[in-house]
Amino acid sequence: MDRKAIIVIVACVGLMILWTTVLVPKYLTRPLPPGATHQASPAVGAAPSEVTPTQTALTNVLSQVSEPVAPTVHPEEPEESLEVVHDNVRYVFTSHGGGLRRIDLLGYPEYAAAGTQDAGSNGVVSLNAGVDWPVLDLLGAAALQGRSYALTQTAGGVRAEAAWPGGLAVVKEYQFASNYVFTALVRFENRSDTAITLPAHEVSVGAATPLSARDKGQEVGVLWFDGRKTTDIMAAWFANRTLGCLPGTPRSEYAGGNADVVWAAVHNQFFTLATIPETNAPALLIRKQALPKPAPDELSRDTRLNRNPEAYLTSMVRPARSLPPGASVTESYHFYAGPKEYRRLARLADDFGNELDLVMGYGGFFGFFAKGLLLGMNLLNDTFKFGYGMAIIVITVIIKLVFWPLTQASTRSMKRMQALQPQMKALQDKFKDDPAKMNKKLMEFMRENKVSPLGGCLPMLLQIPVFFGFFKMIRSAIELRGARFLWVKDLAQPDTLFMIPGFHFPFNLLPLVMGVTMLVQARLTPPSPGMDPVQQKMMRYMPLMFLVFLYNYSAGLTLYWTVQNLLTILQTKLTKMNEPLPAPAPAAPDPRPAKRRRP
Repeated sequence: MDRKAIIVIVACVGLMILWTTVLVPKYLTRPLPPGATHQASPAVGAAPSEVTPTQTALTNVLSQVSEPVAPTVHPEEPEESLEVVHDNVRYVFTSHGGGLRRIDLLGYPEYAAAGTQDAGSNGVVSLNAGVDWPVLDLLGAAALQGRSYALTQTAGGVRAEAAWPGGLAVVKEYQFASNYVFTALVRFENRSDTAITLPAHEVSVGAATPLSARDKGQEVGVLWFDGRKTTDIMAAWFANRTLGCLPGTPRSEYAGGNADVVWAAVHNQFFTLATIPETNAPALLIRKQALPKPAPDELSRDTRLNRNPEAYLTSMVRPARSLPPGASVTESYHFYAGPKEYRRLARLADDFGNELDLVMGYGGFFGFFAKGLLLGMNLLNDTFKFGYGMAIIVITVIIKLVFWPLTQASTRSMKRMQALQPQMKALQDKFKDDPAKMNKKLMEFMRENKVSPLGGCLPMLLQIPVFFGFFKMIRSAIELRGARFLWVKDLAQPDTLFMIPGFHFPFNLLPLVMGVTMLVQARLTPPSPGMDPVQQKMMRYMPLMFLVFLYNYSAGLTLYWTVQNLLTILQTKLTKMNEPLPAPAPAAPDPRPAKRRRP
């Protein structure tokens, strides 16, 4: 390795340390600015008699709903809790709001790798944890808050009931099913002899929160579906940076939907709480809320903690109604609170007929390949009992074999183009004053010699969908969470062996191996014909930039890329061994007229 390569590697490692320890904590995660949240509005006044969702535009519904700073107005009575365990899930209900305070997935540890559990943690994955935002709480209208609910366990579920002076009563009935699914009914009853105006209100559908204290929140957000497409609202939308990186005006609230909210899912990287209303909700509101920061002593013990954790509080908006004496109106919801496991979600999507599997983020062109690769990885695991690390290697080998002929043809084309370069350069010099004729002659020359300038690009273009599909699949596949391979304890996390003393910087071995293989591959790959020498040097060290950006990505992704590089190196060497270099092209005649000798 020459001195320039050493200098570039040292510079990239320094950039990684600067990115991880300085830039990310200081500039890329900012607390909520003062005054970003809305002040509480007074109680909603009189409302129209009956407004159906299909008649309500987004602006009209939102204008009837207040925007409180606190998620709810607490009653004066002390909070009571009711815990129910069903099908390996613990549901924690609260009398304040009559909703679900927390959902604990008992089959999933908070940290998949053994020996990494935080002190004080409950040890399992919890949805809607750490926020004062119970699921199915009624918000946005003071007339529906401030009452304590009576909690009662029923056969297969829980009942919560509260009553207000004037005859209004709210009954919430939860019924548990299997497969991480439960249903809920919210019934508004008029128990008086006069009509009651039910104000427009919000129904909390949960908060998107980080998976653990070390979760940086990059995959935390809210995904909702309008029957045609999904919209994913994440930290980048609230940050509102110019060109994605320059500081912009932060946002604090998102409003979407127009009587077309089919479902909404608060999610992190591997788990989701999805809400499916029986009829489309008129609108969706998402508010950003800063969570408690780690204490300085906690940060000193573990620099991997998220310094500025945030949650995204989500609610569905419901219109105002008029309840005649003795009448009632019911809102019905289905919930899925569990892992983002494609096969399970695909079955539920078929049952509900609403494409709930899009929670995986597998929509669009690249999503098709992501689904295929995930199903292939699961097939290898289920049928041949391969570990997921070995399954990634086998799939990478299969993909390489499929594209082997194309890659080999690309290498041949590039070598042939190099051999013909002197003659092509002579044609360019001869017709440099006539670009149209020069291009025509070059195309004729390449047709005669059966070469194409796109010959080296086509195989790469064909592999791009597979690469991005693999990238999407590995980032969200819960099957990789806690999967071990060699020294890697968790294929869904970086393979950190230890923290470098004095720098508080993780030593991740697999990305370093990936970087070395990329450098070797770059040196073996012949440069494109006609490329400037300076560009050739830049392309040679470009792989190190991938090392910087992927250093803290999941080990599964770096494993795939490392194996892919090794196979490409092997193919390049085999091609050179089995196919002799093209014979050098004869020197092209000098296009300038020969000078006559003097007698």
